[in-house]
Amino acid sequence: MTEKTNFDFIYNPIKAQFKDYISPINYISYIEKLVPVDIDGRFIVLETPTESFAKYITGTLADKMREAILKADVGISDFRLKVEGSDGYAYNAPEDDGFEQPTNIDKKYTFERFVVGKNNEFVYEAALAVANDPAGTYNPLFIYGGTGLGKTHLIQAIANKILSEKPKLKVVYVTCEQFVNEIIDTMFTSRGPDARDKSNKLRQHYRNADVLIVDDIQFIENKKAVQEEFFHTFNALVAKGKQIVISSDHPPKELTALEERLRTRFSGGLVFDILPPNYETKIAILKRKAFEKKCIVPEDVLNFLAQDSGDDVRTLEGRLTKVIFASKLHEEPITINLARSALSEAVAESGKEEVNAESVISAVTGYYKITKSDLLGKSKKKEIVIPRQICCFLMCELLSLPLISIGKTLGGRDHTTILYSRDKVEEMCRVNEKIAKDVDDIKNIILKK
Repeated sequence: MTEKTNFDFIYNPIKAQFKDYISPINYISYIEKLVPVDIDGRFIVLETPTESFAKYITGTLADKMREAILKADVGISDFRLKVEGSDGYAYNAPEDDGFEQPTNIDKKYTFERFVVGKNNEFVYEAALAVANDPAGTYNPLFIYGGTGLGKTHLIQAIANKILSEKPKLKVVYVTCEQFVNEIIDTMFTSRGPDARDKSNKLRQHYRNADVLIVDDIQFIENKKAVQEEFFHTFNALVAKGKQIVISSDHPPKELTALEERLRTRFSGGLVFDILPPNYETKIAILKRKAFEKKCIVPEDVLNFLAQDSGDDVRTLEGRLTKVIFASKLHEEPITINLARSALSEAVAESGKEEVNAESVISAVTGYYKITKSDLLGKSKKKEIVIPRQICCFLMCELLSLPLISIGKTLGGRDHTTILYSRDKVEEMCRVNEKIAKDVDDIKNIILKK
């Protein structure tokens, strides 16, 4: 075996950092008794005298030790434990975390389907460069912009391209809301002997990623404990040369409720904004969406839809959807007059009630004879899940609301859940005549036809 002294030049700076991260009693009782016996890639292998030592360190001290190792900055980013006299590792979690590729990414969000214009051409190229070469030039990549301008589309396009072309890489996509909920859950709802293990597994899930993509990072503002966790996750990934992609509604310098050290790290890579689309880009977006919906829309109608549509791309798409729906409903060709009528107030007849989230919920619950609490609840029964998914689909189709708003209206659901439900119903309508008829019938009820 290689002599211990051969590793002192690396281990001594690490051990010095342990004193700042580990309590004096744990340092004397456990750290002092560890012996460095090997270097295995980015890991330093530490030998413990007994199995019980290894278990205690794994369950209680591992996270703090990793932070100290990163702080030491000696080219080592993690550690492994080996019990004296044993051939195998007693602690080897970072290499075996049961990782599964994400299922919360919309397959439709690809670079090919992203409409590029002068407002977003640079951020598009940056995102494409990251997808082609993760952890290459642009790390972290920070994308910001207003609601509905395509941030989620771009960052999920990065994930889809990497998953398709580099399937061995571990890609983790998470909304900030989900990340916050997971951290809070481990902090306040976990109790008993499994609590620490659950917390460690969650940390390893994020810190073992090759590519971490976080949507809407602004939601960790004013959440100090969550910021602390994300700070260490960020550092761990950067130290290991892993890619981080972040989206936000504001640039780092304007996220004033974030700790300064986080804002500094976010600004340390490439920061790009997505601007509102100009008139030409709006027309291109409408043409793309009409093509995807297999519908021919005359140029004069496209120009009409692009006028006074605001800066939100989702609103633009919503206007097109309403016109196409009106055309199918009345079995009339798409014209300026039809478009003007369909968009006048989103009502069926003059004086009738405006279509809103409540009217959609009411129509769905009435049609399926279920209660609103069932629809908004967490029941997994098929007779509840399908109406809930149809409600999501109809809100996306008929209302010009951000996905986050729809999710909050439907019981506080994540916007990725809304995306999944929308696409699921769209698929069901193509293959299931009954579902397609139900959706059309409910639309007619909503529009009072």
